[in-house]
Amino acid sequence: MKYEAVLTTCPYCGCGCKYYVEVVNGQAKRVMPCKEDPVSEGKLCIKGWNAIDFVNSPDRLTSPLIRDGETFREATWEEAYSLITSKFKEIKDTSGPSAFGLLSSAKTTNEENYLMQKFARSVIVTNNVDHCARLCHASTVAGLAAAFGSGAMTNSIPEVEDADCILITGSNTTEQHPLIGTRIYRAKERGARIILVDPRSIQLASIADIHLRQRPGTDVAWLNGIMNVIINEGLADEMFIEQRTENYDEFLEEVMHYTPEHVEEITGIPRNDLIDAARMFANAESASIIYSMGITQHTTGVDNVKSCANLAMLTGNMGKASTGVNPLRGQNNVQGACDLGALPNVFPGYQAVTDPASREKFEKGWNMDESIPETPGLTVVELLNEAADGRIKCMYIMGENPMISDPDISHVREALDTLDFLVVQDIFLTETAEIADVVLPGASFLEKDGTFTGTDRRVQRVRKAIEPIGSSKPDWVIISELARSMGSDQFDYESPAAIQDEIASLTPLYGGISYQRLDERGYLQWPCPTPDHDGTTYLHKGEFKRGKGHFFAVPYRPPAELPDDKYPFTLTTGRILFHFHTGTMSRRSGPLNKEVPTGYVEIHPADAAKLGISDGQAVRVSTRRGTIDIPAYVTDRVPEETVFIPFHFKECAANLLTNPALDPIAKIPELKVCACSIEAIV
Repeated sequence: MKYEAVLTTCPYCGCGCKYYVEVVNGQAKRVMPCKEDPVSEGKLCIKGWNAIDFVNSPDRLTSPLIRDGETFREATWEEAYSLITSKFKEIKDTSGPSAFGLLSSAKTTNEENYLMQKFARSVIVTNNVDHCARLCHASTVAGLAAAFGSGAMTNSIPEVEDADCILITGSNTTEQHPLIGTRIYRAKERGARIILVDPRSIQLASIADIHLRQRPGTDVAWLNGIMNVIINEGLADEMFIEQRTENYDEFLEEVMHYTPEHVEEITGIPRNDLIDAARMFANAESASIIYSMGITQHTTGVDNVKSCANLAMLTGNMGKASTGVNPLRGQNNVQGACDLGALPNVFPGYQAVTDPASREKFEKGWNMDESIPETPGLTVVELLNEAADGRIKCMYIMGENPMISDPDISHVREALDTLDFLVVQDIFLTETAEIADVVLPGASFLEKDGTFTGTDRRVQRVRKAIEPIGSSKPDWVIISELARSMGSDQFDYESPAAIQDEIASLTPLYGGISYQRLDERGYLQWPCPTPDHDGTTYLHKGEFKRGKGHFFAVPYRPPAELPDDKYPFTLTTGRILFHFHTGTMSRRSGPLNKEVPTGYVEIHPADAAKLGISDGQAVRVSTRRGTIDIPAYVTDRVPEETVFIPFHFKECAANLLTNPALDPIAKIPELKVCACSIEAIV
């Protein structure tokens, strides 16, 4: 018997927990926590304990598939590459590079995201590359970069437990990021004050000192209201404002409109509770703001993020330990996918495609004959809109499942069906792969080497534990082989370590990161510009990345769609403890699927009584975009006239209902608020 224990990084949420995978005779058997891991400290959530289940699923793709009428036939890699190369070249010749759209993946490694955007920009020669950050934290990248100069979590996970006050909003932390939730509980035990702002009565409500239940989509109003109180009661950090910020007067003029009484009218938050929360936050020695997609997935997502930044600067809670603005990234490598340029407007390291020097740098680094476009490409939702209109002819999608994850799925299907050619690269035949022309089988996280970057900018190793299933291949190998088939000589890598060396040579944020250093140290947090740099625990110490922090005057704007007589309820969506995003991985785990086998809609008992709905009864939920049938869960976790649906379940897909209206800056859809109706199915 051959036994190995391979240290790697979890493929689920952005916490970045490390654990050992026990391998017996080449098969992954179970996971063991790593006590030395600074994030998990030898603990795992239920998804972490069951993280290898999907790897061994009989549903795994094991060979390339080519469409043959209504079905697929198995093909060789050479046949698949030949067909893709022929179609890509044909479409590029007839319609131009701008007719392509490429989606990279928050589930694949940094090296694979780097190669996907390199393929887009150097082989196809388009900036039309994006990934699911557009659906979760594009608002964070835009908002925090504008305010601070850097669009990432300012502090580190271990610091959370030492904060004196933690404001949590738009984050069901104990379910979405359980090991960070543990830090919040530990902070509470040490005397920290907890402010929760969430329409639902989530688990953290049980330990919150104050729970503000705002109407969905009113975040700018309550944030401005808290800051109005802080300023009027003389609790602002005037020295910090004077020395380290700009544009305060314009911000001040806007915030003065948001009296507690006015905010109560907009949000439903009682004025006295708002005042108490403002005093609690402002009087803390170190106060931390934690948020997630409840803040970002709005047509005002960037405004919400800028308002969080305003509050942190107003109280001087920046540039020191256990403070800051801390967005929790939803997927294992959504931070890394952004860092490595899988976005239409930036190269790796957030170097703008509009900057001539940056374009020249990458054109030279990739030995290109053609010029990279000087204008940003299209985002996820824009690509699908353009596909539906016939202007995007071809898409190459790696590790993404827009047929479940994107808003208004009926429109997504229409867009993908309109394409001339669709290539999907994944480990399962997902709902998106089912309608592809060619499907390429990728390798799971256990079957390749690489790195993930966690939510707190922590770069860590992913280590190969077993061989790829069947004839599947690591995504970095597939992209490289396809690029060479297309005629490129710039994708000849011996290993992911060589790709990381190229990343370091072109990306200052990652300039000091190598596999050797990661193996020696366990992790490095960017920015890490040189090989002798120790990495950065928290950002903006002494000075913001942009120089001075910028206050923004942010007026409240209501959601794009509000309840009316036909659609009298507000629908909001989210994630639950036992499942992960589109369910591709978690629903192939017996223990996880047993806990929650299908979706449900949470409805308040008073609303259920009015509609004659009982707990567990099938109901029909409808919006202007679609209708689903789903079991009712009658609970006071949701307020009256608001309902909640988890988005993991294809048989009752929440995103058939959601609104594709976009934030004008981040182009993120408003997945958190739309109007709906509910009726009992008799």
